[in-house]
Amino acid sequence: MRYAKLSSMERTFVMLKPGVLQRRIVGEVLNRLERKGLKIIALKMLKIDKSMGAAHYAEHSGKDFYDKLLAYTTSGPVIAMILEADGVIGRVRRLVGATNINESLPGTIRGDFAGSTQLNIIHASDSPASAEREMALFFTNTEIFDWEDGNAQWF
Repeated sequence: MRYAKLSSMERTFVMLKPGVLQRRIVGEVLNRLERKGLKIIALKMLKIDKSMGAAHYAEHSGKDFYDKLLAYTTSGPVIAMILEADGVIGRVRRLVGATNINESLPGTIRGDFAGSTQLNIIHASDSPASAEREMALFFTNTEIFDWEDGNAQWF
């Protein structure tokens, strides 16, 4: 019996927040994402203004942590990226760990590096719809590079 290869190739948005840059751990976090076989197809450093931050975190508007989250995210530069792989949204969410640092397991990015839930060091899209919205907010089509990964067969 032949089995067809099921592909769930998808893209997701990830943002390293100001604390990652301030603590000089950008390389370590990127290394973890790359070692998992995730393909970086867009990457840039930028300073988010309040308008862009409000658009990014619109679903949290009115919640008790919203103002602090917005202030933190706009307090310094961030690293924004788009990653691509089979099932990338779920893979990245597992690698990143739980938002609440008390629930983030050792070995996850948040479990190893985050010191506070409010000053979380990384954002990862939680669904295909969120990923699409966030990728469009941070990147134009000309900033996304669909390149051939010669090692893709090994991942």
